[in-house]
Amino acid sequence: MKSIYIIIATMMLGSIATKAQNNNEIIVTNEEGKQEVIDLPEGMTSEFDSLMYLYNSKTYLKADTSCNLPDINPVYDKEVYKERLSRIPSVIEMPYNEVVQKFIDKYSGQLRRSVSLMLGAQNFYMPIFEQALETYGLPLELKYLPIIESALNPRAVSRVGATGLWQFMVETAKNYGLEINSLVDDRRDPVKSSYAAARYLGDLYKIFGDWNLVIAAYNCGPTNISKAIHRAGGEKDYWRIYPYLPRETRGYVPAFIAANYIMNYYCDHNICPMRTTLPAKTDTVMVNRDVHFEQIVHFLNVDINQLKELNPRYRRNIINGKSELASLRLPSSLVNQFIDNEDDIYAYDTEDLLNKRTEVEVNNIIPSYSSDYKSYSGNKRRSRGKGTYNKGRNKKSSRGKSITIKSGDTLSEIAARNHTTVSKLRKLNKIKGNNIRAGKKIKVK
Repeated sequence: MKSIYIIIATMMLGSIATKAQNNNEIIVTNEEGKQEVIDLPEGMTSEFDSLMYLYNSKTYLKADTSCNLPDINPVYDKEVYKERLSRIPSVIEMPYNEVVQKFIDKYSGQLRRSVSLMLGAQNFYMPIFEQALETYGLPLELKYLPIIESALNPRAVSRVGATGLWQFMVETAKNYGLEINSLVDDRRDPVKSSYAAARYLGDLYKIFGDWNLVIAAYNCGPTNISKAIHRAGGEKDYWRIYPYLPRETRGYVPAFIAANYIMNYYCDHNICPMRTTLPAKTDTVMVNRDVHFEQIVHFLNVDINQLKELNPRYRRNIINGKSELASLRLPSSLVNQFIDNEDDIYAYDTEDLLNKRTEVEVNNIIPSYSSDYKSYSGNKRRSRGKGTYNKGRNKKSSRGKSITIKSGDTLSEIAARNHTTVSKLRKLNKIKGNNIRAGKKIKVK
């Protein structure tokens, strides 16, 4: 082990006595008695129960009842941790110190149930991460960054708005080609966001040339790292610029090292991975019209939660194919069924589910009132006029208005002729769908 890490353990951290003040931070006390608070990355503050609520977790992850490891977290000598870290096949330097130890303790102790879940969930995501990193020639151990970023939750949103497995902010996401608008958020798409993250990490390495600095910059931005380097007199070692970093970033690299450790040595801490049943094969179809998930569910008999999980980029359950050709991922067994019923799917309940009018008429009829109603001078007259007006109005409106449906009429045409809406007609006449019959009477008011 290089001497610099021994120096850091003694000089910077000193004789460290740490304790968890709460679930979101670690407090470090140095040899001078000063306390330093390190914020945990948000991925380490995710609740196990909330992670288990995710569709993939509920559907494909189960506790491994055949695993008989005791729920006891063994404690080892620090030389054991140092030796294990040195055995991880890694391009990125993973040294040991007491801060790293505290994060290992966090994962192997308080967060052991979450680790069990992530060990199962990694079967969904790690192949995607590895392929993206391999495409850009980056170290594969970076695949564990989403462990500390999002706890492998593709729908994670941080307190500052960072979103998805890789926790992209809006500006950075758009700089790397991810689409974000009212209907679409590519940050939630595991594939698109992974390739964007790989490109971003590669660009950060071109700036700093050191993977620990790259990982720190991924957390707090390259500007903050450059400032810390300047304040440290030009030092370009993460552990040297450590005191000049934001609180969360001081724990970010130690958390990354600890995540690599626990995902490799979980068995030595008696952690049982959850058993994974991989989802059925999926395929993609391209749509050129707007379509709501409810329209697809109606015809394909697919679970809407599964549809959301397969298409996480769509924020409001609407695929905006009219704007540009858009992808829809489905279980492979349902692709042909979608193609065979495509026109019926697009037509089903469109007015309610995709209610965006392309043209509207302006009501330019000026309402007429009685002279009594328009007069506002004097309390008696205002009261009398208002009462007379309301009485006549209520009597008239109580009778309502009906018309007879003509051959070829549609709800939308009837609504337009009678200055009302389709939804009001449905509610007034207890109509479901668009089926109406000629010759029948229908209330319009």
